[in-house]
Amino acid sequence: MVVLNKIYTKTGDAGETALGNGARVAKHAMRVTAYGTTDELNSVVGLARLHAVEETDRLLSLIQNDLFDLGADLCRPDMEKDAEAEYPPLRMVTSQVERLESEIDAMNARLEPLRSFILPGGSPLSAYLHQCRTVARRAERLTVELATMESVNPAAVKYLNRLSDWFFVAARIANDDGKADVLWVPGANR
Repeated sequence: MVVLNKIYTKTGDAGETALGNGARVAKHAMRVTAYGTTDELNSVVGLARLHAVEETDRLLSLIQNDLFDLGADLCRPDMEKDAEAEYPPLRMVTSQVERLESEIDAMNARLEPLRSFILPGGSPLSAYLHQCRTVARRAERLTVELATMESVNPAAVKYLNRLSDWFFVAARIANDDGKADVLWVPGANR
């Protein structure tokens, strides 16, 4: 259980932070950038939830919890040493990815196929979900870049990949099941 009695510790004043295994690294380290971006995404999901109701809000709350799991996974390097850890590190698992896929399939079944690219917008919820999608893509790019340097849980990368798709489909649902999507008109302003 986490207990936070004091919010500021002054241990990061020199530009370093602690990873989940206690190692100190620069605050601009790629691993910190990757999990920091998942934290940013979680904040944007919180904004989207201000406009969500019922089932969408419930699903977004699951995603927010998953994003904390993802941050915990990414802040803990050296997956190879998990078996030696004092307590088992929290890692993303395939069932979290599969849940997103199932939810995407259910939402997508309500939509007509796209015949044009769409612009982010429409309803406030859709606009925020598109912002979630783009931040999720950035988190994915950073996590994939991290994976070229250090070990990263493959389920974490898959989760981020599916998550951006989830946000795209949910944004269409938020636009009256795609009927109020804002369509891109190529060259419209020439």
